[in-house]
Amino acid sequence: MLSGGYMGRLLSVDLSEQRVEELPLPSEEILRAYYGGAGLGVRLLYDDPGPHVDPLGPENVLLFLTGPLTGTRVPLSGRHAVCARSPLTGVWGESDIGGTFGTALKRAGYDGVIVRGAAEKPVYLWITEDGAEIRDAGHLWGRDYYETDELLRAETHPKAVTHGIGQAGERLCRIAAVMSDGRDGRAAGRTGLGAVMGSKRLKALVAYGTRQIPVADPEALAASIKARGTGIRGKMENYTLFGSAGGVEANARLADMPAHNWTVGDWTAHAPKISGQRMAETILIGRYYCGACIVGCGRRVRVVDSPWGNVDGGGPEYEAMAGLGSMVGVDDLYAVARANELCNRYGIDVISCGGVMGFAIEAFEKGLLTAADTGGLELRWSDPNVLLTLVELIGRREGIGALLGEGVKRAAERIGGVAAEFALEVKGLELPYHDPRALSSLAVSYATMPRGACHRGNTHGLERYGVPELGYPEPLPRHATAGKGVAVARMQDYQGLFNALKLCQFMTPAIAISDIVRWLNAVTGWDVTLPELLTAGERMNNLKRMYNVRLGLSRKDDALPARVLMEAFTEGGSAGYLPDFVAMLNEYYDYRGWTRDGIPTGGRLRALGLDREIADLPPAYREREPLPRAVPWESGAAAAS
Repeated sequence: MLSGGYMGRLLSVDLSEQRVEELPLPSEEILRAYYGGAGLGVRLLYDDPGPHVDPLGPENVLLFLTGPLTGTRVPLSGRHAVCARSPLTGVWGESDIGGTFGTALKRAGYDGVIVRGAAEKPVYLWITEDGAEIRDAGHLWGRDYYETDELLRAETHPKAVTHGIGQAGERLCRIAAVMSDGRDGRAAGRTGLGAVMGSKRLKALVAYGTRQIPVADPEALAASIKARGTGIRGKMENYTLFGSAGGVEANARLADMPAHNWTVGDWTAHAPKISGQRMAETILIGRYYCGACIVGCGRRVRVVDSPWGNVDGGGPEYEAMAGLGSMVGVDDLYAVARANELCNRYGIDVISCGGVMGFAIEAFEKGLLTAADTGGLELRWSDPNVLLTLVELIGRREGIGALLGEGVKRAAERIGGVAAEFALEVKGLELPYHDPRALSSLAVSYATMPRGACHRGNTHGLERYGVPELGYPEPLPRHATAGKGVAVARMQDYQGLFNALKLCQFMTPAIAISDIVRWLNAVTGWDVTLPELLTAGERMNNLKRMYNVRLGLSRKDDALPARVLMEAFTEGGSAGYLPDFVAMLNEYYDYRGWTRDGIPTGGRLRALGLDREIADLPPAYREREPLPRAVPWESGAAAAS
């Protein structure tokens, strides 16, 4: 019997068979090796069904997983993960999301939901303390997510939390998101997992419950949170005041905020017009708090009588300001807010959406797309009408939107010519909106993150603040090369724990790793040590790597777009700099205990307790030992398989 943090049950749903059953959680040994979220997700999906499935076929398994801290009093812990093989990239797919669905799911008595098969007709899943029920969703199919949320709460429970798709997911748009929390617009945006829901004809999950999440030592937990809470609020005050978009102007000054499809190094004159500060002065009407949040970085905005349409709901965060703003050259806050709401309604990842739109405008500019391809729409930079029209077309998968909804890699392949040269992606996933020419660690992190180009490794955080317990008491020089490969690996492992435990990464500079250890032990009743925790982070990343290795991925896939490696800016805060990618990547592989072609060694897997997975390596790698390294927390591995 688990003492704390877990409800002890998973909900297994087979949509093909219209069957729902409860399963016990894996053993405590497995939980201490992977915890929850995407960590537990890769352990579950590695063998069942394994990576060799059609991402949009019924055999692909879709997971919704909480973590041991979800739903507790631990600050900023109201999160969950969505995992499956990605229809956008074809490799490991995961997306992290805040909001309150994870908490609602645990209060209904479940740590996660496993979805198999595909329904013949649209359905939704209603989850309560009494169990789960597959219900007809024919009346919801074709509706946007905001409408779906309102209708579902009306027919289930007014305090229920919905987690569903809009028209983009229904129509199998490969950049479709899974949305949550209604008009507050929380999104599991990356890797196209909304399309997996659409392929299963699963419109939504709806959860409501009142159960208490067990905590082994509530007094110790309360005391630790009380001691840290004020400090967390103080260090994160700018998030409270301005949200993540409060970083728009500072990022623009560093040339860290991409503009005009990653070609403009100085967008500082425009950035204040779509900043979090400007939003606070104009359209902000309130703050949104995810579960257990004490910061409230979510924006609630309202726009009335704008030429671009009204807005009433979640406001744009930093990635939306960049993707729907600077990437396409739009500095009209009302237009960006409207585009963000359309993405929320249709269920579209704002990062990938911005990437394909910037790509499309450049393709039009270069003559690779013409008005005949776009239905007469002249694709131009800085035009709000182009921005909003393209979002609508992508969401409905109509006209040029059907092509762009495939993502930049597929779109470039179909257009041909030189299109691939300015289709910025890694492993098929569009780059998020921080530039490796501004913060060099991002070069190797984007190349090596398991799901493709991804900033969840938060390695650029080490270039803004120190993490002493990782060995970095001070921020790293942003344009340095030496040591960055090691720093990236360490930070990826640490930040992977946030996803497994279900903590918000924005909190990273406000807490110590030892705080997480105390909170985890107080909740679960375990005696996890700092070395054990950090080794678990490394184990998760290695297992995700092995998932991709089984699909044939290696160093050839850890590649960055030529634009960020070969085209230096001539102006702005990073003018003249290009990252030394090869040197950092080699250092990263060496530290990881992988070969220089990006394959884990058998010795490194063995040290992490991944003995069973050694058989999945190519034979030449199974008996190899990794290069020696000094890691202060490495003290052996728990049995992980």
